[in-house]
Amino acid sequence: KSMLDVENHASARLRRSSLICTTIWRPGSGGKRSCRWAALRESATSPMLDAVARQRIQYRCAHCGRVEPKWLGVCPGCGNWNTLEQESAVRGSAERPGSASRPIPASRIQPSDNDRTPVGIAELDRVLGGGLVCGSAVLLGGEPGIGKSTLLIQVCDGAQRAGLDCLYVSGEESPSQVRQRADRLGAALDRLHLLAETDCEQVIGAVREGRFGLLVIDSIQTLRCPDLPSAPGSVAQVRESASRLSDLARQAKLALVLIGHVTKEGTLAGPRTLEHLVDTVLYFEADAGRGLRVVRAHKNRHGAASEIGVFEMTGRGLVELPNPSAAFLADRPSAAAGSAVFAALRGSRPILVEVQALVSPSPAALPRRTALGCDPMRVALLAAVLERRLGLPLAGCDLFLNVAGGLRLDEPAADLAICLAILSSQRDRPVRPQAAVFGEVGLSGEIRSVPAAAARAAESLRMGFDYLLLPEGNLEQVPAGGGPLRPVGLSSVGQLDETGLLAEGLAAAEHPARPGAAS
Repeated sequence: KSMLDVENHASARLRRSSLICTTIWRPGSGGKRSCRWAALRESATSPMLDAVARQRIQYRCAHCGRVEPKWLGVCPGCGNWNTLEQESAVRGSAERPGSASRPIPASRIQPSDNDRTPVGIAELDRVLGGGLVCGSAVLLGGEPGIGKSTLLIQVCDGAQRAGLDCLYVSGEESPSQVRQRADRLGAALDRLHLLAETDCEQVIGAVREGRFGLLVIDSIQTLRCPDLPSAPGSVAQVRESASRLSDLARQAKLALVLIGHVTKEGTLAGPRTLEHLVDTVLYFEADAGRGLRVVRAHKNRHGAASEIGVFEMTGRGLVELPNPSAAFLADRPSAAAGSAVFAALRGSRPILVEVQALVSPSPAALPRRTALGCDPMRVALLAAVLERRLGLPLAGCDLFLNVAGGLRLDEPAADLAICLAILSSQRDRPVRPQAAVFGEVGLSGEIRSVPAAAARAAESLRMGFDYLLLPEGNLEQVPAGGGPLRPVGLSSVGQLDETGLLAEGLAAAEHPARPGAAS
């Protein structure tokens, strides 16, 4: 009986492998049984069965790339739920080794100037660090309909004017649709080549046949590698397609731009390893209310990270805004409680943005703490600091905070602006209209210095602000008599009431540059 169970198990494995055995075993026939086992042994040694036996199913996390032999609800590596996706793997298969390389002394290597090519869009060139770099890969992610394809058509137009031949590969649109968009934007067509293809190997072959300086893939989720059994858009397909195209870009010395989809959380779809394969990761974000578009550098090996470029969507495409501070402060109310201007720093560019707060009595037992554009946990921490160090009654109040313009603030220098906006809203007294703020707040209520204070002060002065509230440790970096801007240094949040920034106390401070300690 045990031998029969083993035989049935082996037959089931052969049927799952799509192998047909023509020998039939009848009960009571020992000869037929021996023929059956001979057929099994003969089939088990065939090359076809060897290939099937080497294949196995594994599950890879789309967030951190961890591989597990079976599906799990939560990834043991990163702790995220429902991120393990099935893919096929081959036992004992390894990539064919390439040509052997030898170590080279660093003194013999000639430094490279990266061969940058400006695309003619100043805001995008700033984010890229000066332009596209030959042999590098750029990943651009954004929500559907935000304008990724429009931006890249304009990039192709600038690259053609710089003397590069461009290949635009579309897996979602036909060449005629891409041509219509190019005509609407007034882009050059002399050196632009269009290809509608989803096979990665066909794309690589087309690149090797031509002499292109820029390759655009729209989008990476539509490409597939024929030798992988998974569906297009899966973890294995996205990772392998991006890896092969990145290797091609380095070998052919061309600039590669990949368009990527984003998830509902706002992160790039596909494996997290996709961000490690490319040199630059850009996020395309939108402010739906005013039509502003922000390109933000999340990673950049050839420039500063966290750099941003601001655009406006018009009928002629994306128009760059060289003065983003004016765009973010355009609709700011002049005498509204709960509004404060923060001198932010994105990459190497200082930008003035408006931080809005609303404090209202809560009918619920557990008050709400809601924040848009910044970390909600950081806002709850600052509210606790204000309640303990300044005596601000916030325990029974709902607190809502918003960063106007759709910009996200990740730096601790926004703490002082958040505290000032909360204080203004709770006391229903507007902040001085021409005052800018920056500084980090600690749990003890101390205000700590932040980097690039001189650049923040210069941007505030350029925008016409005459009052600057900053940490006391940054006062020496800002000249006190250098124009109409008056810097005021603070050492703790308890001094906010003594600065004269709120409407009823504008004339209360005789010497605002050095307010005394709070009682």
